Amino acid sequence: QVQLVESGGGLVQAGGSLRLSCAASSATSRFVFQVMAWYRQSPGKERELVAGIYAGGQIKYADSVKGRFTISRDNAKNAIYLQMNSLKPEDTAVYSCRGKIDPARDYWGQGTQVTVSS
Repeated sequence: QVQLVESGGGLVQAGGSLRLSCAASSATSRFVFQVMAWYRQSPGKERELVAGIYAGGQIKYADSVKGRFTISRDNAKNAIYLQMNSLKPEDTAVYSCRGKIDPARDYWGQGTQVTVSS
């Protein structure tokens, strides 16, 4: 089993920045994520992909965050980060990280709240 733990959420004014971290660990096995990504969900909206890094190095961003958010990955640590700049109130959501090792091992963190005030 793999544990994903997010951190870095909080309260910030519009225009500010936050950096989210997601650390993955396992006490019993070694692993390599084929997909690591950030998702978010706000009230009344479906969960959406914010940014992801995929096997082969492909990176994708939601149109709503491109140019403002940057995802990065530390494979040695099995960790991902999301640098969020120029935050907007509409970025307010619970942000969760996802790490997929294979179809049978697809893990989610508990989420971290990001609140952006106007």
